[in-house]
Amino acid sequence: MLFVDHPACLEHDPRAHMPAHPDSPERLVAIESALTDRDWLGATRRLAPPATREQLRLVHTARLLSWIEELCLSGGGAIDADTFVGEASYRAAIHAAGGACELARALLAGEDEVGFAAVRPSGHHAEPDRAMGFCLFDNIAIAAEAAISELGADRVAIIDWDVHHGNGTAAAFRSRDDVLFVSIHQAGLFPGTGASGDFGSGPGEGYTVNLPVPAGSGEELWLSLIEHIVCPIVDSFGPDLILVSAGFDAHRDDPLADCTLRAGSFGQMSCHLRDLARRLGIPLGAVLEGGYDPAALADSVVATMAALGGEGEAIWAAPEALLTSRAAAGVARYWTL
Repeated sequence: MLFVDHPACLEHDPRAHMPAHPDSPERLVAIESALTDRDWLGATRRLAPPATREQLRLVHTARLLSWIEELCLSGGGAIDADTFVGEASYRAAIHAAGGACELARALLAGEDEVGFAAVRPSGHHAEPDRAMGFCLFDNIAIAAEAAISELGADRVAIIDWDVHHGNGTAAAFRSRDDVLFVSIHQAGLFPGTGASGDFGSGPGEGYTVNLPVPAGSGEELWLSLIEHIVCPIVDSFGPDLILVSAGFDAHRDDPLADCTLRAGSFGQMSCHLRDLARRLGIPLGAVLEGGYDPAALADSVVATMAALGGEGEAIWAAPEALLTSRAAAGVARYWTL
């Protein structure tokens, strides 16, 4: 298993502008401490290179890149009411995007079957011409596009289990049929996108799948959606690479949402996706997104990486009766489950 990170990702600290900001460098410190206690789960650690301007331009406009770089060089400031940068934030962001790209490259090159990129700032809210929601550049979207345009993949599946909808990733690929984007997220949260009836547009209709869940949703529903909807769709799609937008803010201890997953819940979701990737004979990589209780985040990352590395078995169960059935009815317009 590969583990990709970089010290620069610790240097981005929005608390310089908002002291109580939840996206602190301690998130990565907690992950490293927990993995050290587990001897890194046998992972091979690799430094994230900086993304090139050309890689960033695969998803984002030149205007956005220049604006963020200039804002950081001038000392930083506010992008919006909850997104802030400092002088070191641009360097952190290009290593975050570069780490996701390096993970995709190494996996498609056969250097390993699974991997995890522990990078920040997160990415899945960043739209092609807009940074927002703690995110500067859409790390996983850049990696997916690089996989197709530079690394020989024909199709990439992105599974986003962050509790907030990945509007930036959805925007990047909503009219494409070579990238499948499937999101499980809490309904009604920031950024307010990701309705169950939004399946993409044009040639990409059906290749965006949104699975919003109500506040208070726990392991039974999330695993039911993974097992009975997400995995069958990805299986039918037949990707060359699976990437996971691995946010851990659906944990019951997270301060920014209202779902009730445990660390083991993320381990179970990872077991299902790991087994799917093995059946398809393709690699699987996870890229860190949210998760704002450092202890819960660290435990959840350890559980996820342990499962990706082969620990544990996927628990199979009957579908959750009401919400899974409703979601399946909509998805059945495009996919056989």
